[in-house]
Amino acid sequence: MSSSLLIVGADDLGIILKKLSSVGFHEVFHINGRKEKTVKAGIPKNIDMILVLTDFVNHNLSTVIKQKAKSQSIPIFFAKRSWPSIYQALIKGRTTINN
Repeated sequence: MSSSLLIVGADDLGIILKKLSSVGFHEVFHINGRKEKTVKAGIPKNIDMILVLTDFVNHNLSTVIKQKAKSQSIPIFFAKRSWPSIYQALIKGRTTINN
């Protein structure tokens, strides 16, 4: 199953992009979460799930993205910027979407 994912937070995703691809996320969009101007960023179209990396995100951006996700009925999950934390959130997200 190929899914699209919006990641909010972190300056650089590094190896995480390759790992996401290996678990079926071939369309990954990334919004840097440190700068205040990114609070105005919208959610790209056709996003299946949003993942907020909590240790590298502006608090206001996190709140705004959460509100936008809710208004568009897009599942949103939170994780630290470590692969085990991200993987656990994605598994939880896919379980939620499929139920």
